Amino acid sequence: MKAPSIAIVPRPIYALPIGHAWSRVRGVTLLGDAAHLMSPFAGEGANLALLDGLELALALVKHGSDVEAALAEYEAALFPRSEQAAQQSADGLDYCCNAESPGGLVEAMAAYGPDEH
Repeated sequence: MKAPSIAIVPRPIYALPIGHAWSRVRGVTLLGDAAHLMSPFAGEGANLALLDGLELALALVKHGSDVEAALAEYEAALFPRSEQAAQQSADGLDYCCNAESPGGLVEAMAAYGPDEH
């Protein structure tokens, strides 16, 4: 029996600029991909979204009825954390999708050595 043919459908990869941030907007914030859309090459998207939810909830509980203080605290931690993950994601994308690929990725993985996890 012949295996069915499967068409490859190219999909664009979207990402916010590294270091993306916004000014406070009263009563509004973002989390997850809305706050830090990046390629999947760092494997951090779901982790960041879960951490965003946790940190936002903790800030809201901590500040009670002062929602603005909670949102400001949440965003103060969000931006630096997102920037680091976005840089890792951009680096991973570059390793996998450049003219020398997969050479850079192979070199990066080889640098870990057999005993490193």
